Amino acid sequence: MVEEVRKSYRTRGGEVLALDGVCLKAEAGKMTAVVGASGSGKTTLLYVIGALETPDSGRVRAGEKEVFPSGSSLDDFRRREVGFVFQFFNLVGHYNALENVMLPMAVSGTRSREARRRAGELLLRAGISEERWDHRPTRLSGGEQQRVAIARALANDPWLILADEPTGNLDSQTGDVVVSLLRELAEEGRCVILVTHDESVAARCDEVARLKDGRRL
Repeated sequence: MVEEVRKSYRTRGGEVLALDGVCLKAEAGKMTAVVGASGSGKTTLLYVIGALETPDSGRVRAGEKEVFPSGSSLDDFRRREVGFVFQFFNLVGHYNALENVMLPMAVSGTRSREARRRAGELLLRAGISEERWDHRPTRLSGGEQQRVAIARALANDPWLILADEPTGNLDSQTGDVVVSLLRELAEEGRCVILVTHDESVAARCDEVARLKDGRRL
């Protein structure tokens, strides 16, 4: 999937090499962990795979899609084939839980009635009871917010799920629930790649890739 990817950033102190020839193969039906200390390049790698960042060089392929190098727009790939889950949830504060899950479907042109029906199904699957659907993020616990975020990531039925420290702001019990949900998604045939610094989370994955200073160990 990822071949010899390099990515650098320009800073006031000079150029910082975030990824230095990284390779990674992640398969559908499996959960792959990317592990490393802060600054090792984990999140940059995830963002390159999801086409949120453009690498300086190398090749990224997701299923049949040539992500980089690519001469075509990647908007449709990001909207329909990838679901993102972030450490800080990234829910829209003035939308309630149901509306947050409906949002990606609205962007993709799904009819409102169908989007509402599917959003409800996804929230129930994520363990969010119906009486919580009209709550805005500030009225939800951290665990509930992350489960809403996972439901939102599934809104357009993507085959690739990218999760950046999905348990980083959760207690261990709530984190276990979130990892179990991601595990289920992998077992259904999706490709799940998660970034974590937590070895107990990595131990529950099928494959583990370790990074240090932008290199694969």
